[in-house]
Amino acid sequence: MIVNAEGQVLGRMASFVAKRALRGDRVIVVNAEKALISGTKTGIQTETDRRLGIRNWGNPKKGPFLMKRPDNFVKRVIRAMLPYNKNRYGARGREAFKDVIVFMGVPQKEIIKFDKNFNPANINEISDKNIQKKQLKRYVYVSEFCKILGNKINLK
Repeated sequence: MIVNAEGQVLGRMASFVAKRALRGDRVIVVNAEKALISGTKTGIQTETDRRLGIRNWGNPKKGPFLMKRPDNFVKRVIRAMLPYNKNRYGARGREAFKDVIVFMGVPQKEIIKFDKNFNPANINEISDKNIQKKQLKRYVYVSEFCKILGNKINLK
């Protein structure tokens, strides 16, 4: 299954992808940098600064770690929606996470490796459950958010 993240709220899209992965579907997410994070830019930035300020300065290897590339950031959000820890359901979540693939843009050659029936016209088709009913007034693109975190990759 191919999910287009363009114009989708990140949390809703991630929970949809996580449910499909737990069912056993292979899910490919494209246009990860065009997903939306709801909220004002200053609110999101202050929350990020607060989370990054938690770091243990005695040993900075102890985190917290936020992914800086948009595709890795979206993949990490999807992982957070799965039972990934080492509890009794953790193995199921880790197996489901292996079937989630996230791309920036739409790399057709890469998608064909995973999905033999790939048709570029299917990119805009997405389940009705995942489409939001109201337009967001305040949002930030994942690519802009990753620039705040320190992403140095130039995105168009």
